[in-house]
Amino acid sequence: MFDSELFLEALPVLLKAFVEVTLVVTVLGSLLAAVLGLVWAIALRELPAAIGRPLRWVLDFIRMTPLPVHLLVVYYAFTQISPKTVGILVIGIHYSTYMAESYRSGIDSIRSGQWEAATALSLPRSRTWRAVILPQAIRNTLPSLGNWAIAMFKDTPFLIFISVPEMVTAARVFGGRNFSYIEAMTVAGLLFLLASYPTAVLMQKLEKKLAY
Repeated sequence: MFDSELFLEALPVLLKAFVEVTLVVTVLGSLLAAVLGLVWAIALRELPAAIGRPLRWVLDFIRMTPLPVHLLVVYYAFTQISPKTVGILVIGIHYSTYMAESYRSGIDSIRSGQWEAATALSLPRSRTWRAVILPQAIRNTLPSLGNWAIAMFKDTPFLIFISVPEMVTAARVFGGRNFSYIEAMTVAGLLFLLASYPTAVLMQKLEKKLAY
């Protein structure tokens, strides 16, 4: 049966794991993914084919292979790096490949006439990107980036593969110690819901607002 006392006892334990690990990994991983994703998107458009094509192959490989595999490979290859840092780097790089596709769609949505107008005005390529293309592309891409950040948040339990004590791991440990898992897992599920649902609603409102 469900034990309300165990539920209340698990709450501060899992909330601590949520704030110190799950939230930190999500925020830092999202920032890394957003920056790298933009770098990949611009590089794929600007680099010559001899470099851009291999880069696309690498990004496709990362995107199409499971996140736990990446975590384990990097964890065992770089034992001098803390597991939490490995988690941030791997999740950030993994999701940067998805965000790169979102940025690419945003960039492709810019009408060709704006590129032509920038060329006619003799704007340097860097200024064309900075002042004309990116402000519009990022505006079009923001809702999609937010959705990828939510997906990243929900993938943080994969950190269990490299022994990072994120929230679900803390729930398992608590459940094993008290011989009952349902209370701790319920807390974990509710914390995921309480964090992700408002963000999803905000992204929907942002998407509608940017559509006008």
